[in-house]
Amino acid sequence: MDLFGKKQEQPTGPDPLFAAKTEMEMYTDLFNKISKSCFTKCASRRHREPDLALGEMSCSDRCVGKYLEAQEKIGIVLQKANEEQAAQQKNMMEMQAAMGGQR
Repeated sequence: MDLFGKKQEQPTGPDPLFAAKTEMEMYTDLFNKISKSCFTKCASRRHREPDLALGEMSCSDRCVGKYLEAQEKIGIVLQKANEEQAAQQKNMMEMQAAMGGQR
Protein backbone atom coordinates (compact mmCIF):
# COMPACT_ATOMS: atom_id res chain seq x y z
CA MET A 1 0.00 0.00 0.00
CA ASP A 2 1.17 3.51 -0.72
CA LEU A 3 0.91 6.56 1.53
CA PHE A 4 -2.70 7.14 0.50
CA GLY A 5 -3.91 3.62 1.32
CA LYS A 6 -4.14 2.49 -2.28
CA LYS A 7 -2.78 -0.84 -3.36
CA GLN A 8 0.37 -0.43 -5.45
CA GLU A 9 0.58 -2.31 -8.69
CA GLN A 10 3.76 -4.23 -9.34
CA PRO A 11 5.50 -3.07 -12.50
CA THR A 12 5.53 -5.58 -15.30
CA GLY A 13 8.52 -6.12 -17.55
CA PRO A 14 12.18 -5.54 -16.81
CA ASP A 15 13.23 -3.88 -13.58
CA PRO A 16 14.05 -0.23 -14.38
CA LEU A 17 16.64 -0.04 -11.59
CA PHE A 18 18.46 -3.11 -12.91
CA ALA A 19 18.35 -1.68 -16.44
CA ALA A 20 19.78 1.65 -15.25
CA LYS A 21 22.57 -0.06 -13.29
CA THR A 22 23.44 -2.27 -16.25
CA GLU A 23 23.50 0.70 -18.62
CA MET A 24 25.70 2.67 -16.22
CA GLU A 25 28.13 -0.26 -15.93
CA MET A 26 28.22 -0.53 -19.73
CA TYR A 27 29.03 3.17 -20.18
CA THR A 28 31.66 3.04 -17.42
CA ASP A 29 33.31 0.07 -19.10
CA LEU A 30 33.20 1.83 -22.49
CA PHE A 31 34.74 4.99 -20.99
CA ASN A 32 37.52 3.00 -19.31
CA LYS A 33 38.34 1.14 -22.52
CA ILE A 34 38.41 4.34 -24.57
CA SER A 35 40.53 6.11 -21.97
CA LYS A 36 43.07 3.32 -21.76
CA SER A 37 43.29 2.73 -25.49
CA CYS A 38 43.46 6.38 -26.57
CA PHE A 39 45.74 7.52 -23.75
CA THR A 40 48.19 4.73 -24.52
CA LYS A 41 48.12 5.63 -28.20
CA CYS A 42 48.13 9.43 -28.01
CA ALA A 43 49.71 10.71 -24.79
CA SER A 44 53.42 11.48 -24.70
CA ARG A 45 55.48 9.44 -22.28
CA ARG A 46 57.62 12.41 -21.24
CA HIS A 47 54.89 14.50 -19.55
CA ARG A 48 56.80 17.75 -19.65
CA GLU A 49 53.64 19.85 -19.34
CA PRO A 50 50.53 19.32 -17.22
CA ASP A 51 48.23 19.77 -20.26
CA LEU A 52 48.05 17.80 -23.47
CA ALA A 53 49.86 19.21 -26.48
CA LEU A 54 47.88 20.14 -29.59
CA GLY A 55 48.93 16.95 -31.39
CA GLU A 56 47.93 14.82 -28.40
CA MET A 57 44.52 16.50 -28.22
CA SER A 58 43.78 16.02 -31.92
CA CYS A 59 44.99 12.40 -31.72
CA SER A 60 42.70 11.80 -28.74
CA ASP A 61 39.73 13.39 -30.52
CA ARG A 62 40.26 11.21 -33.60
CA CYS A 63 40.84 8.11 -31.48
CA VAL A 64 37.63 8.58 -29.47
CA GLY A 65 35.65 9.35 -32.64
CA LYS A 66 36.92 6.22 -34.39
CA TYR A 67 36.31 4.08 -31.30
CA LEU A 68 32.71 5.26 -30.96
CA GLU A 69 32.08 4.85 -34.70
CA ALA A 70 33.42 1.30 -34.56
CA GLN A 71 31.24 0.52 -31.51
CA GLU A 72 28.19 1.83 -33.36
CA LYS A 73 28.92 -0.36 -36.39
CA ILE A 74 29.46 -3.38 -34.17
CA GLY A 75 26.15 -2.68 -32.42
CA ILE A 76 24.32 -2.57 -35.76
CA VAL A 77 25.85 -5.88 -36.88
CA LEU A 78 25.01 -7.55 -33.55
CA GLN A 79 21.46 -6.21 -33.64
CA LYS A 80 20.95 -7.64 -37.15
CA ALA A 81 22.40 -10.98 -36.04
CA ASN A 82 20.07 -11.06 -33.02
CA GLU A 83 17.07 -10.24 -35.21
CA GLU A 84 18.00 -13.01 -37.64
CA GLN A 85 18.45 -15.47 -34.78
CA ALA A 86 15.07 -14.50 -33.32
CA ALA A 87 13.44 -14.98 -36.73
CA GLN A 88 15.07 -18.41 -37.07
CA GLN A 89 13.87 -19.43 -33.61
CA LYS A 90 10.37 -18.24 -34.44
CA ASN A 91 10.38 -20.25 -37.67
CA MET A 92 11.67 -23.31 -35.82
CA MET A 93 8.92 -23.04 -33.20
CA GLU A 94 6.29 -22.63 -35.91
CA MET A 95 7.63 -25.70 -37.71
CA GLN A 96 7.62 -27.69 -34.47
CA ALA A 97 4.08 -26.59 -33.73
CA ALA A 98 3.00 -27.58 -37.23
CA MET A 99 4.73 -30.93 -36.94
CA GLY A 100 3.18 -31.51 -33.51
CA GLY A 101 -0.28 -30.74 -34.88
CA GLN A 102 0.04 -33.41 -37.60
CA ARG A 103 0.53 -36.29 -35.18
